[in-house]
Amino acid sequence: MPEEFSLKQTRNIGIIAHIDAGKTTITERILYYTGKKHKVGEVHEGQAEMDWMAQERERGVTITAAATTVFWKPQQTEKIKINIIDTPGHIDFTAEVQRSLRVLDGGVVVFDGVAGVEPQSETVWHQAEKFNVPLLAFVNKLDRTGADFYADLDSIGERLTKHAYPIQLPIGEEANFKGIIDLLHRKAKVYLDDMGNDIDEQDIPQELEQKVEEYRSKLIEAIVSHDDTLMTQYLEGKELDVNELKRVLRNATIEGKIIPVLCGSALKNKGVQLLLDAICTYLPSPIDIPPVEGLVPGGDKKEVRKPDPDEPFAALAFKVATDPYVGRLCYFRVYSGSLSAGSYILNVTTNNKERVGRIVRMHANKREEVKEISAGDIAAIVGIKNTTTGDTLCDPNHPIILESITFPEPVVSVAIEPKTKADQEKMGIAISKLTEEDPTFKVKSDEETGQTIISGMGELHLEIIVDRLKREFKVEANVGKPQVAYKETITKIAEIEGKYIHQSGGRGQYGHCWLRLEPLEQGKGFEFVNEIKGGAIPREFIPAIKKGVVEAMSNGVLAGYPLIDMLVAVYDGTFHEVDSSEAAFKIAAARAIREGTKNANPVLLEPIMKIEVVVPEKFLGETVGDLNARRAQIKQTKSREQVKLIDATVPLAEIFGYTTSLRSMTEGRGSSTMEFSHYAQVPKNIQEQITEPR
Repeated sequence: MPEEFSLKQTRNIGIIAHIDAGKTTITERILYYTGKKHKVGEVHEGQAEMDWMAQERERGVTITAAATTVFWKPQQTEKIKINIIDTPGHIDFTAEVQRSLRVLDGGVVVFDGVAGVEPQSETVWHQAEKFNVPLLAFVNKLDRTGADFYADLDSIGERLTKHAYPIQLPIGEEANFKGIIDLLHRKAKVYLDDMGNDIDEQDIPQELEQKVEEYRSKLIEAIVSHDDTLMTQYLEGKELDVNELKRVLRNATIEGKIIPVLCGSALKNKGVQLLLDAICTYLPSPIDIPPVEGLVPGGDKKEVRKPDPDEPFAALAFKVATDPYVGRLCYFRVYSGSLSAGSYILNVTTNNKERVGRIVRMHANKREEVKEISAGDIAAIVGIKNTTTGDTLCDPNHPIILESITFPEPVVSVAIEPKTKADQEKMGIAISKLTEEDPTFKVKSDEETGQTIISGMGELHLEIIVDRLKREFKVEANVGKPQVAYKETITKIAEIEGKYIHQSGGRGQYGHCWLRLEPLEQGKGFEFVNEIKGGAIPREFIPAIKKGVVEAMSNGVLAGYPLIDMLVAVYDGTFHEVDSSEAAFKIAAARAIREGTKNANPVLLEPIMKIEVVVPEKFLGETVGDLNARRAQIKQTKSREQVKLIDATVPLAEIFGYTTSLRSMTEGRGSSTMEFSHYAQVPKNIQEQITEPR
């Protein structure tokens, strides 16, 4: 019989960071120290258990968020069950981070001890802020040459938050990094063996006493500012109880008012047990965070579901995966109630009732079958058919809709065509499975060429998709060159009349509307406004006008790219008592959009990427020159040890294959990371090249 754990003894956490900060290595060490596995798996040797996909092992990067459950008993407290999700760091797989953060109660943000805050560190940090996820920070790789814990602290303070306070300091640095100081207890933990099992508790080394007191007093000042009783004791000069300080620090961490900073080196097995202690001590259990709020279907009435097994069942599906052995797996987080194998659930999003066959706990790609799962837990259902990412699953008698998950739009496309007739049939099935799994992977058919166009978040993302088609689904395909996902918008206001009047014996068709098109500021998307007064167009035809507008906006007038950032108002029109129909108004609106866009000075927009390039100093001039030739805007260059960092923004169209050319330009010593930043207007001369007929 498995051990029972209360909600108070449960933690749902994610490990998030920039690519290569050491997330998967930390997770591997957690598995080792919690007894989940007996041999340490290294990412660089392709042995990491959480990187189970062949593509992850070959490339040494995490592609898919992997879930596991471990158990840890900190000193003097009860055993805690920790559900962990190890997320990808590469920007191309940002959807995996987004959907994981949506269902987690806490997170550990990992920073590279040499590099500090990197571009993707900022992205995941802001994603966590968006979902109000309480965080711990862990400065990793302090054994590496050039590692500097205090420089990392400064970069966190400058670029992310002023509320990050170390609760630990390192003893020694680089090759001499040998232990960690616990600031609250004023104790040094020195590692005596390579596996991090033999730890000796000592007094603080004399040379660090001043530094310890300086950082400890800053930490205590921050803690007592969140509790009146402790503040009074502190001002009276009394010695403060460490357990009370921990209690207040825990509350402040859960509220996002303080971010405790820890340190260590996962590769060298230092600091991971103390990180586990901190996860149990400071990160919230499901009952420490506000209860989930949702809408009752069919109205605006809100309903709250508490994390209680006796409440009606409510869960959010946050990931769909195809398992070669058991088929379709749907990962879900239970917010209230409990679910037993064999019972029925309602998918409120699709309004489908489904029977739950098997429930499994996941450990990377291994499964452990369970009979029941309850509030605060993360598990997967085997074989559930019509559920996708972001769907709400609940008790059929108590429906509720939880907030879904929104994902960024893809920015890169490639044409793909099967090599043989047999491949064509297999490709259709394979692509539909992959789009179910990955909400940022989109597929469409090009009507003019008959090609299948697949779109994703970057070159690596699409490369992995094509690799999976070949390996998992045995589909051989030819792949075209990457294409940029351009958009179109308007730059001035235009008013236009849309008419569709058709008479052909018997009942005719009559639709007539006046539309006003207005540009919106960047990122605002699409707005539709009904300004009809006095019943010039009956209310029942307004949704048809909106439908016609939306359909016409999917195909812009410059080069057929979707129109964005635009307000469309319907302000006048006429109708015919007999001949007017929804179809007629829809066609009239679509015609108005096509004509009106031409009069509203349309322009082409292109995706702009934020890029950080790291190169040895001697290659700086050449690298900057190359970036300028690619229409980049250099924001700043900084020095870090022997290398230079270049922060820039650059159009995606100019940066395909950049990694390869950067390596050849810098004798293989340069590296770059990039992520989507925003859309911007394409220069006129380049717009002409893109829009001229081929």
